[in-house]
Amino acid sequence: MASPLHAVPEAGPARRAPPPAIQRVRRRRRPTGEPPPLPRHLNASGRWWLGLTAAVFGGWTAAVLTDSVPLVDFVDTRVLQAVATLRSPGLTEVAEAAGVLAAPPVVHALWLGNLAVLLVFRRWHHLFTWVGVALVVVNVGSLVTLLLQRPRPFEVELLGAWSGYAMPSLPVTVLAAFLVSTLYALVPAGRYRTTGKWVVAGLLAVTVASRLYLAQDHPTGLVAGVVLGVATPLAAFRLMTPNDIHPVRYRRGRPAHLDVSGARGEAIVRALQDQLGLLATDVRPFNLEGSGGSTPLRITVKAEDGAGHDSESLVFGKLYAATHVRSDRWFKLARTLLYGGLEDEKPFHTVRRLVQYEDYILRLFTDAGLPVPHPLGIVEITPEREYVLVAEFLRGAQEIGDAEIDDSVIDQGLAVVRRMWDIGAAHRDVKPANVMVRDGTLFLIDSAFAEVRPSPWRQAVDLANMMLVLALRTDAARVYARARVRFSDEELAEAFAATRGLTMPTQLRRCLRADSRDLHADFLQLLPYRLPPVRIQRWGWRRVGWSLVALLGLLLLGMVAVGLLDSPL
Repeated sequence: MASPLHAVPEAGPARRAPPPAIQRVRRRRRPTGEPPPLPRHLNASGRWWLGLTAAVFGGWTAAVLTDSVPLVDFVDTRVLQAVATLRSPGLTEVAEAAGVLAAPPVVHALWLGNLAVLLVFRRWHHLFTWVGVALVVVNVGSLVTLLLQRPRPFEVELLGAWSGYAMPSLPVTVLAAFLVSTLYALVPAGRYRTTGKWVVAGLLAVTVASRLYLAQDHPTGLVAGVVLGVATPLAAFRLMTPNDIHPVRYRRGRPAHLDVSGARGEAIVRALQDQLGLLATDVRPFNLEGSGGSTPLRITVKAEDGAGHDSESLVFGKLYAATHVRSDRWFKLARTLLYGGLEDEKPFHTVRRLVQYEDYILRLFTDAGLPVPHPLGIVEITPEREYVLVAEFLRGAQEIGDAEIDDSVIDQGLAVVRRMWDIGAAHRDVKPANVMVRDGTLFLIDSAFAEVRPSPWRQAVDLANMMLVLALRTDAARVYARARVRFSDEELAEAFAATRGLTMPTQLRRCLRADSRDLHADFLQLLPYRLPPVRIQRWGWRRVGWSLVALLGLLLLGMVAVGLLDSPL
């Protein structure tokens, strides 16, 4: 007969102390039209460059519609003829050397160098924005030249190499776009980026002067090329990778971990007060090494002690951004490719849905009596882009790998799995970093991957992973003996038939490899009988379709890279 659950009763919520009394103030509703705590903006310079772009396209459209193109050509020719009067053999050699920056080999080297650095440092937002800017600038610039079909300068000798039409100057457009993209993707904001802007301006000025001297382009074509080449990446990087959200940095860390200093930190503090009534005094990252899909935060807030005096308490926060939703989508696509029919979960489409789901799971687990942090609410930082899930902070709790484990803690861990089976749920991410112990009480955290009404396979995997986590601090025989009190031999055999290799969280696999014992094999030897391993590689039409899509995507990406290298400059 099964023994009574320790800290997790068979029915009803667990009777454990509520979180400390947190001081709250009156919440404030953000009026319609007021910007969110962390709005996105282009800044004045970004709007100015976009205005210039609109003016260039508008001016050239007006010139075409009013038959004023010959007048523009006349003015451009007179400017080039005036510059040509300054030519000399020495200056020509200098101009040819100065214009080498716009040569195709140099631009291609700049392109590949940026991709290599961004791949090495795994700055995916900057990488995808870089690729998008390159595709837009090269293709839009080429399309405009074909539509306008403006010839090269006439009535003046062309001294340099040229190809294609001349409006806008495609080499200058691409060079400007690549230089500005390099600046915003590789150079940290602040003094270094400010200096870099002057360097980019100097390089573009030298290149434009060289091409004017050699009569390779019209003056208006060069102006249009610079404006289009600067405005496009400037707008793209400021909107897609604002420095407050995706800063350029070269210290080690996971891309999922966002910087919570500066404007973002101030926005979190303001949002906590307005939306939850919490008076936060400090926000800082917490236990980053144990989290790969969000930015965990330790938030200090004002509280009240038993005597009614002001004090400080802690709450836990998980910062989610749109980047985490995309990561979740790719993660689940990868699982579909790996597991086929066993992957039955759909990705989230918005960060709002992701944070709402985890808050719901926490409340579901709390109502079921599972030992999880009490949920405190959700705050919005940037609509549809950034949210913080706020919950109880388990002060004094340790990861199970650092805590003392006795039979009571083992029973609690196994009882958690049994209770999740009873309510029809699976955690799906049972690993040492997600199992905490405080004063002999076990807690389960990070329920972001939990699933309601999961497949029996998922539930069986939860059991085996929990047993392996517990055995890391004890031994397989001890955990197995306690497990037989709550689970049948058939359920234990099914758990280890379903669990191996890729079905274990990465951290758990790493811990098992570091352990001198083969705990998985030890559990298999303790089983009275074994079931055939559950096949992970299950093929179906869905898996075949996604595999073909992935192969086509890789092929398309290769073609795009080759196309950019071979693009006319």
